[in-house]
Amino acid sequence: MSTARKRDAQSPALHAADSHDLIRVHGARENNLKDINIEIPKRRLTVFTGVSGSGKSSLVFDTIAAESQRLINETYSAFVQGFMPTLARPDVDVLDGLTTAIMVGQERMGADPRSTVGTATDANAMLRILFSRLGKPHIGSPQAFSFNVASISGAGAVTLERGGKTVKERRSFSVTGGMCPRCEGRGAVNDFDLSALYDDSKSLNDGAITIPGYSMEGWYGRIYRGCGFFDPDTPIRKYAKKELDALLHMEPTKIKVDGVNLTYAGLIPQIQKSFLSKDVDAMQPHIRAFVERAVTFTTCPECGGTRLSELARSSKIKRFNIADACAMQISDLAEWVKGLDEPSVAPLVAALQHNLDSFVEIGLGYLSLDRPSGTLSGGEAQRVKMVRHLGSSLTDISYVFDEPTIGLHPHDIQRMNDLLLQLRDKGNTLLVVEHKPEAIAIADHVVDLGPGAGAAGGEVVFEGTVDGLRGSGTLTGRHLDDRAALKESMQKPNGALEIRGASTHNLQDVDVDIPLGVLVVVTGVAGSGKSSLIHGSVAGRDGVVAMDQTPIRGSRRSNPATYTGLLEPIRKAFAKENGVKPALFSANSEGACPNCNGAGVIYTDLAMMAGVATPCDVCEGKRFEASVLEYKLGGRDISEVLAMSVTEAEAFFGDGDAKVPAAHKILDGLADVGLGYLSLGQPLTTLSGGERQRLKLAAQLGDKGVEKGAVYILDEPTSGLHLADVEQLLGLLDRLVDSGKSVIVIEHHQAVMAHADWIIDLGPGAGHDGGRIVFEGTPADLVADRSTLTGEHLAAYVGTSD
Repeated sequence: MSTARKRDAQSPALHAADSHDLIRVHGARENNLKDINIEIPKRRLTVFTGVSGSGKSSLVFDTIAAESQRLINETYSAFVQGFMPTLARPDVDVLDGLTTAIMVGQERMGADPRSTVGTATDANAMLRILFSRLGKPHIGSPQAFSFNVASISGAGAVTLERGGKTVKERRSFSVTGGMCPRCEGRGAVNDFDLSALYDDSKSLNDGAITIPGYSMEGWYGRIYRGCGFFDPDTPIRKYAKKELDALLHMEPTKIKVDGVNLTYAGLIPQIQKSFLSKDVDAMQPHIRAFVERAVTFTTCPECGGTRLSELARSSKIKRFNIADACAMQISDLAEWVKGLDEPSVAPLVAALQHNLDSFVEIGLGYLSLDRPSGTLSGGEAQRVKMVRHLGSSLTDISYVFDEPTIGLHPHDIQRMNDLLLQLRDKGNTLLVVEHKPEAIAIADHVVDLGPGAGAAGGEVVFEGTVDGLRGSGTLTGRHLDDRAALKESMQKPNGALEIRGASTHNLQDVDVDIPLGVLVVVTGVAGSGKSSLIHGSVAGRDGVVAMDQTPIRGSRRSNPATYTGLLEPIRKAFAKENGVKPALFSANSEGACPNCNGAGVIYTDLAMMAGVATPCDVCEGKRFEASVLEYKLGGRDISEVLAMSVTEAEAFFGDGDAKVPAAHKILDGLADVGLGYLSLGQPLTTLSGGERQRLKLAAQLGDKGVEKGAVYILDEPTSGLHLADVEQLLGLLDRLVDSGKSVIVIEHHQAVMAHADWIIDLGPGAGHDGGRIVFEGTPADLVADRSTLTGEHLAAYVGTSD
């Protein structure tokens, strides 16, 4: 026996359980992937790179992570699965060696009006328990400090069965919540501009109500005309006080109209329920325009914007109440918590301390817990989601990241790299979609997809080490060590935008002149006040076109043609050519296939199992009625036009029988931003983050309403852009400036900084350590000066020797 043991020690055989150290993908065909076979090492950091639209997200998110999540969901009972999102099996032959996947994407966090950084993480929950235990005076349980719980009380008789007898007892109850009764936990109250709700010179039947969707021909007309509280033929200005009160303020009341039971509510309660309960940013554009016109939001006078009742604010620990704690910068709050020496709550304080330290470690110490989560940028939201994973004791997890360096200054990227390596070293598999060379450099394994985008991509063009990628000759390999040179000749400004005394968020009374007619880059570490300065002091001015990072909202029926307005001139051209109505050439209108209603597929809901989408057998997925496809323009029907790529369509509408100058102009804009490979009818839901941002840019650039001297504000336009595409973006920015526009770019990418005519650098730090202008001048002066973090990194980037 001892001999056998000795022999084992000399040549230990690999245990069967240790042989599963690869994630194997065979025959992946999701979206544009072309039958990919790939093996990814576990417990290593693998970076997926390639041009935008090459298939990175399709492989990592839509195939590997989606299948992992689907298999985990299948372990729950059918009853539980009925409440979970249903996921179809990805189009792949074999997926082997999967581990539990946690996806940390760049989606903005839920923009619910009551959602804050504190409620989106565990920090608020822990603070509430802390105050319920240590706060003086003691006011109740943790929910007494929650702005989502209202205080209610009641009493009445209850009927019980006891010992075979029915007994009546009087019971009373009360719930102490922390919600401010005036603003209902929102921190803001609203006032209505009544002239935006109705035209008081008209009667209801003449169309007095101007609220979107409140037509007298529809459902609301039936209710308001039949309610009997006022005469629908009398102009509103002639209403008695009681009638006007019923029209505006009456609470929901049951009424009967033509024998049908209905609920009547005044205009203001109705608007509060249907519009104001939602986040303004999540509304459709025409409804958002109405709300912004009709409703003014002001800080709640009762709670001062803290969302909490007076009772909740009266309980304090060391002179601070919970509202003060949530308003503190997180780095300061972490110091305050460190000073709480109370053995009875020691485990809670330690957990809260770790949570807050994770924020600081991840570079978000400048936020406060009361910051609405809808105001975070994509990069900030992604890092807030990371906080909960940093302290996790779980190992052998697959973490899937979508460009974790978005929104990060070069100085902060090193910090993010350290965090990723820390997660890997705990024994986890990291799959990271990334474009930044600094982030690609730390990879243990690199997978490069390409060679092009869309139909020209979807293949693995390189697999191996970072050094191997450099010498591989792929598009990524060739551009990995690209360094943009400083601009040799600068444009001359033709004026300046003056900003005086800017103090939004952390800005410290900033005065600055932004030159016009040139390319201005505003930079600084994350949280230094760049967006606060530009979006807070420039974006609202006349002639300013601001593009922020909010994602495009669109259903699977939306596509590049509908989003950019391209479909309009195309439909008109088809209608004119064939002498019929333009509505026939819309799959969402009269021309839609009656079987699938213009969707091209039939969706079958299978309850707790993934629904099945099968191509419509009547229109064969073309989305249009057969009779509509008989109408041609330039020899092509409407479905063939929508199947064209932007490049093909540009040539098609550029000259010949199908010449449509209005369509050609929009297509030029799409090609300009590098989207020549997209097909016109491709659903927006299948586009990657980088593609959506550039589509947005193209739509704004093609806007005919923008005058010559307009100022464009771009917020990190390099998000999701491959190194090779950044060059094309710089060319586009130059063309904008040459055409007489002023361009202000909030950006961290050094290639864009080097290309600027003028740089404004904010800092020196984040939060209350930032908010000041630390440099303004040319990129060459910034490199020579090197007095700021940006100057140091830019000097290293352009290769200036000391």
